[in-house]
Amino acid sequence: MTGRRRTSTRSTFLPRSFRFSRSVRATALSAGALAACASLAVACGVVPGTAGGSGDGPIVVMTWAPEGTSATNKPGMPAFARAYARWLNANGGLGGRDLKVLTCNDRDDTVAAAQCARRAVKEGAVAVVGSYSQHSDAFFPHLEGAGIPYIGGFGVTNAEFTSPLSYPVNGGRSSLLAGLGKELAPQCGRVSLVRPDTIAGDSLPVMLDAGLTAGGHDASSDQPAPEDATEYTDQAEDALRTATKGEGRSRKGRGCVVTALGDRTGTFMDSFRRSRDGYPGVRTATILGSVDQTVINAAGAASGPFEGAYVTGWYPVASDPAWAPMKKVISEKAFSDTRIDPADTGVQTTWIAYNVLRQAVESLDGGPVTADTVRHALDGGLRIDTGGLTPPLRWRFTDRLASIGFPRLVNADVTLQTVRKGRLVAAERGFVDVTGTLEKADVD
Repeated sequence: MTGRRRTSTRSTFLPRSFRFSRSVRATALSAGALAACASLAVACGVVPGTAGGSGDGPIVVMTWAPEGTSATNKPGMPAFARAYARWLNANGGLGGRDLKVLTCNDRDDTVAAAQCARRAVKEGAVAVVGSYSQHSDAFFPHLEGAGIPYIGGFGVTNAEFTSPLSYPVNGGRSSLLAGLGKELAPQCGRVSLVRPDTIAGDSLPVMLDAGLTAGGHDASSDQPAPEDATEYTDQAEDALRTATKGEGRSRKGRGCVVTALGDRTGTFMDSFRRSRDGYPGVRTATILGSVDQTVINAAGAASGPFEGAYVTGWYPVASDPAWAPMKKVISEKAFSDTRIDPADTGVQTTWIAYNVLRQAVESLDGGPVTADTVRHALDGGLRIDTGGLTPPLRWRFTDRLASIGFPRLVNADVTLQTVRKGRLVAAERGFVDVTGTLEKADVD
């Protein structure tokens, strides 16, 4: 599978030679990131920001995501991007100009991801917005070479939190798992984590364990699994055996099984439900992006294995009034498009990312809109208001999480949700900031 570890493919993690001691890591990363921005034109042989133009033609951007693959698919992201462009253009456009959205299928493949990035460069995109790809090593070199900002990626690779041209709107799966671990620590015995056997999946146990250990709990049992399997009986039984073997340091003896398999979480839970009768009762927990209301319903709703589960997300629950503007766009321009689900975290991330783009362009006050000017607007301290869906966003190179190698991670807030009577609802009001937990993660 294209996302799995290969000796011929560079890791999405920072190379070990760049993993400095914590006392110097923040300074080195900050300086290196700024130097990378300054040297793009010389090192890559192109002039950053020439894409997009400054005339009266449309402002061109791109949104990409995998579609039709045997692993995780996010068709709602490019579909919503097109709907957003239709809505925006029908309401005066962006600074009086039409927004043209190019879409691309990255096919969960390094070659296709690179092709998407090359097309963005060729067609003059001023930004790649609200996208999903596991193959940052394939696409970032092309974007960095042309100075094209990557706004609101899904947060699936570490490179999205290290590249000087990345502007993430959430804390990625790292923040979700750190928050989940912190919540589960006082409530679980042994914890089993079932996660993809991919490069991107390799960082997940570290972040879950950061949350668990912050709560005084033993580390989890890491159980990699194929991300494209059609059934998970062996993995489900292994997880159940481990979770029910005995008590950890928690005063609660009930084991917990945490799943983070993306679109294959529902497939795993089918196997889990068939296997669990032979074992003592366990709790389940997961993260948004791996589960939504559709998956919960398919697993049996209130009678299924997700009942009572804790789920961490980046944003408020889909019923929150803060999503009303996004739902208005969907109802007016995409109400019949079944790919676009307002409860889908990919769609939600794309909505927030396009609001970042809009505010960046508006801050230019009618000046030239290019990749260069959009990037400089975001790097210049522009404060983005997302209407309560996230804390205010602003990207700098001196934020606290530079100390663990994530200089672009500016939003480490998560929401806590639970499945109650078969429905995904808020477990607590507001956000939980896991910055302090992530700072203690053993990323070495």
